[in-house]
Amino acid sequence: MTARSTIQAFFDPSTWTVSYVVADAATGAAAVIDPVLDYDFKSGHTDTSSADRVLAYLEERKLKVEWILETHAHADHLSAARYLQERVGGRIGIGEHIREVQATFKKLYNLEREFLPDGSQFDHLFRDGQVFRIGGIEATAMLVPGHTPADMAYLIEDSVFVGDTLFMPDVGTARADFPGGDAAVLYRSIRRLLALPPQTRIYVCHDYPPAGREAQWETTVAEQRAKNVHVRDGIAEEAFVAMRKARDATLEVPTLILPSIQVNVRAGQMPPADDNGVAYLRIPINALPRGGAAKAAK
Repeated sequence: MTARSTIQAFFDPSTWTVSYVVADAATGAAAVIDPVLDYDFKSGHTDTSSADRVLAYLEERKLKVEWILETHAHADHLSAARYLQERVGGRIGIGEHIREVQATFKKLYNLEREFLPDGSQFDHLFRDGQVFRIGGIEATAMLVPGHTPADMAYLIEDSVFVGDTLFMPDVGTARADFPGGDAAVLYRSIRRLLALPPQTRIYVCHDYPPAGREAQWETTVAEQRAKNVHVRDGIAEEAFVAMRKARDATLEVPTLILPSIQVNVRAGQMPPADDNGVAYLRIPINALPRGGAAKAAK
């Protein structure tokens, strides 16, 4: 069967993030996946350049946004979901286990009493296996926890958008040391993705290319099974878990984790402004480790 969907990627070199627009060529309906709101950590200023590139593409092709899909509450960039929604509409969707992530980080940030960890900040919470539509295209939400408890992949025709669960084969897999992360669970989620037909196209949310390679974001199930440096066929769960734990213990806390999570659990909405009209992000002092596993907020 010929695919109806078109896929356009948008790479943000500041955060190594890839956002996508998936459109139904027949109806002009579209979904935006993992949009980026630019944020300058030094000045505290936001910028919409990355999201505006997406908007320009949507306008040029006269696409109607039905969905703004988040694969999870990202720790490495702020979400532009709310910014896009205010301009082009669409329902903001994420996996239903976002409630667990919200509860964890409400404690870490000591968020305002009015913030409820019930997922109500999003327009739709996907269940594992839930089928939805982008125009005439059928899509399926797949729960793929391990990186966080709430990670979702979106299977759209012969393509799957995997968020941070998998990277390009020469980079490997996501870390599993965030609150609620679990390397064994991550391994099983990845094997579920790699059980899809070999020709299934995999679109990753980040690329951290080794020296000498340009950024890439499209691979296949067959290529991942043959070449992924962390989880190719033949690597058992026990070996993967040992590798992942050892590797995660050496990783620094992501640069934007503290500003990004408190925005992303709100579906891209900034915290409520104070009585002076200014919104503030909260930075908990001495609450996260200096490096290695980010297991605060228990």
